[in-house]
Amino acid sequence: MRISRSLEVWKMGSVNYLEALKLQDKLVSDRKTRKISDTLLSLQHPPTYTLGKRRTDHNLLVPEPDLRKIGAELHYTQRGGDITFHGPHQAILYPIISLRDIGLGARNYVEKLELTMIELASLYGVKARAGQKGETGVWVGERKIGAIGVRISSGITSHGLAFNIDPDLSYFKHIVPCGIADKEVTSLGKETEATLPAEEVIHEQLISCFSRVFGFSDIIWQDDASILFDNHSIE
Repeated sequence: MRISRSLEVWKMGSVNYLEALKLQDKLVSDRKTRKISDTLLSLQHPPTYTLGKRRTDHNLLVPEPDLRKIGAELHYTQRGGDITFHGPHQAILYPIISLRDIGLGARNYVEKLELTMIELASLYGVKARAGQKGETGVWVGERKIGAIGVRISSGITSHGLAFNIDPDLSYFKHIVPCGIADKEVTSLGKETEATLPAEEVIHEQLISCFSRVFGFSDIIWQDDASILFDNHSIE
């Protein structure tokens, strides 16, 4: 008999990167002690560049002060992966889930994140694929449409995926995206001939794809993100 598994999903809108980072840390701690169940944060960030724990600063192509001039922030994180960009018109999912409870290893987890974005792209007639050797994320031909950078601590995940709905791709010119110099970045808006619905619809479709791929049978939707911040002090 299939075990019923629920996922609590917080639709948070646009959130400052550092606030989201601190919130993830608190939620991971709460998930380890089973104060909360598996949780998914769905959000966007203001223009933000992030580096993973390998500290590949050489893939940032402009001085940090130049980023501030274009209204972007730069942050260092403990996730895997290389440098990437987050910004408006991008769908970001941060899963705080127990891999041990669902019997997944790190490699299978990343593969399922890839499949989540591949399934979303397919809804719009876009044939996406997982990265080949030396590539990370999800691709349409030789163009990258989705990035993955995860952290796993005591079997609990944080960070996650970023899918390009229709962001300003010029932001990617300031970095070597994910450390791959000879490839372009693309978006759903560029790759599909379909008319895109409201972005909230695409965010919800991405969440539904995630839930299906990971075998969650019940989604508990939460809209008032202020409650989440109130209940999980991030001072």
